[in-house]
Amino acid sequence: MVDELPDDELVPAKRFLEYLRFRNKDPFRAFLDEAPPDDEAVTGEDLAAIREGLAEKARGEVVSQEEAERLLLGPR
Repeated sequence: MVDELPDDELVPAKRFLEYLRFRNKDPFRAFLDEAPPDDEAVTGEDLAAIREGLAEKARGEVVSQEEAERLLLGPR
């Protein structure tokens, strides 16, 4: 099945497999998985922060998770 995946789906597939592999071994992950959903209303402050994040992304001021890991951890 992995061999049949398109190249642009390999990274998301890897992340999902890592999630499945470690979700039951990490007590914090288990805690998060069992936490109730966030049911608080979205505030104006929340919306402003979301809009600013989207604007930063549009201006190219953000990096992907992979790039952040590469910058912080070096090549793997």
